[in-house]
Amino acid sequence: MRYTGPSCRQCRREGTKLFLKGTKCFTEKCPVERRPTPPGQHGASVARRRKVSEYSKQLREKQKIKRIYGVSEKQFRNTFERVTTLPGVTGHNLLAALESRLDNIIYRMGFAQSRKAARQLVRHRHVEVNGRSVDIPSFLVEPGQEVRVRAKSREQASIIVSMDQASRGAPLSWIAVDKESFSGRMLERPTRPNIPIAAQEQLVVELYSK
Repeated sequence: MRYTGPSCRQCRREGTKLFLKGTKCFTEKCPVERRPTPPGQHGASVARRRKVSEYSKQLREKQKIKRIYGVSEKQFRNTFERVTTLPGVTGHNLLAALESRLDNIIYRMGFAQSRKAARQLVRHRHVEVNGRSVDIPSFLVEPGQEVRVRAKSREQASIIVSMDQASRGAPLSWIAVDKESFSGRMLERPTRPNIPIAAQEQLVVELYSK
């Protein structure tokens, strides 16, 4: 099941920003900045005395990556099993597959302020891929495919605000965005140096290899 509780609680549990709340994550209101301890009544004391095992490190890294992309346990495991058959480094292939999800592409292109908001846009049929409406957030976008906000949806305030905020960030080399047409393309399959998340994906590989 996908987590439906407070997003900031997940960040505090992992001890780092997962950027689940859009622009709030970059302000002084971010709970991770104000309360950098695990959630719960005894979070601070537990953090001080906790002895971290290798298994715990691997599990926490899996949970962190899973929460960053907002996928369920089943979706994450299925994605991992699929990429194990691909050539190359399994951990890198795992992140590339997660980055290729339609909801993540919408987020990366700047049409939504968070992956959660991007999933809502996809589910409500505000997004087209190569001219066809797609309402499946896990749809895997291929290099060369055009992702576009549907014409009738382009006046939504949330999309306009998100695009304005996105213009302040550094663009990704594997994505091209045309703001005038509310569209973009994946130019190539993302490689690890071009995936801007702080994660140790090799720990996930080690966890699932046991």
